Amino acid sequence: MKKQTLLLIGLFFASFQFMNAQGSPDYTGGLKVKFNEDGSKYLRIISWAQVQANYNDDVASTASSLNFNVRRARVLMFSQINDKFLILSHFGLNSLNSGTMSPVGKGDGAQLFMHDIWVQYKVGKDHTIGAGLHYFNGISRLNNQSTLNMMTLDNNRQSWSTIGLSDQFARHIGIFAKGKFGKLQYRVAINDAITNSLDVQRRLEFDESGNATNMAENVTYYAGNRIIGSKDAGKTYAGYFEYNFLDQESNFLPFKVGSYLGGKEIFNIGAGFFSHPNGSVKNVGGTLTGEDVFIFAVDAFYDAPLGDDGRAITAYGTFQTNNYGKDYLFSAYGTGSMFYTHVGFVFAGDKTETRYQPYLSYGSNSYDAVDDNRNIFGVGVNAYMSGHNSKLTLEYKNQSYGSSNSGTLSLQAMIYL
Repeated sequence: MKKQTLLLIGLFFASFQFMNAQGSPDYTGGLKVKFNEDGSKYLRIISWAQVQANYNDDVASTASSLNFNVRRARVLMFSQINDKFLILSHFGLNSLNSGTMSPVGKGDGAQLFMHDIWVQYKVGKDHTIGAGLHYFNGISRLNNQSTLNMMTLDNNRQSWSTIGLSDQFARHIGIFAKGKFGKLQYRVAINDAITNSLDVQRRLEFDESGNATNMAENVTYYAGNRIIGSKDAGKTYAGYFEYNFLDQESNFLPFKVGSYLGGKEIFNIGAGFFSHPNGSVKNVGGTLTGEDVFIFAVDAFYDAPLGDDGRAITAYGTFQTNNYGKDYLFSAYGTGSMFYTHVGFVFAGDKTETRYQPYLSYGSNSYDAVDDNRNIFGVGVNAYMSGHNSKLTLEYKNQSYGSSNSGTLSLQAMIYL
């Protein structure tokens, strides 16, 4: 084992003595500015940061295997003066490292941008409508995942199934409705599709008239809005529905909890979809043909205490079918199917002290365009100094795809207030 790997493992265990010696205050609802005595008029502010050291065993001989990364740095604010309407703003940066930094903090490397900005209005006791740049997504729980309380080091990448193709970092601009009928919760949305998608940016070139000049024949591109126009490919449709069998989860905000650490007893079954008519396009003999995009998933989530001594289990599984157009394959996305699961166990212990949660994850992605599957296996452990508000995560992840087999060992420190 190389010395960099030993260093990361050593830092993970050595950090506990320092962290425990410092202690941490109770979260008690975070930072909330009250505008009246009972707190019904307020401004809520949440801030979090995730900082990583990553060792990758599959890099060029001229590159460093050990690198540092500010995975996320975010600020989220929302406010109400009564329960009939709300405004939310969320901004920050992602994956700031030596390759994405800017010499003077400008340009693409700075990465500070608006993640969410929406307004919403209650239209009944349990129903709300809203509009803006929002995160009320369809497909699955993981496509609506909060980054504050993930159980694994990060979300399953392929579950953010439209990121950069039809949206801005998993957010669309549009209108949404959310609410519940008894134990059944729902969220649905109609949105505009992004014009300048990742597929357009990386693979296609355009002339002054906006025509693609290097579009290969019989290759499917996720670029319908840009190439065949917003009238035919400009809208997307999404929905996610879940039945809460045990404790009821909050749907006040769209962000799904990754692990309650036994704080609730949750068992949910869900199903969701994403539809983008003519979202992809193919050049067939010089004729552009629209390809409908449709993604569907079913999933199940279980999180519960296992007695009164602090033990708890978290388990999740999803199966997803992806149709981005015939034989579509680009980056992490491809027409085919995906299975993903993870399970974690919190050891017994005092909830005011450091608690440990080892976990396993596995994902398999099949693509119609190729014979090989992308298989990803992860094993890790969380050390919670103050729940998700202060934790360290050590994870090893191995990915095999075709002739490529790579492993990454990561140590992440996270704090949110």
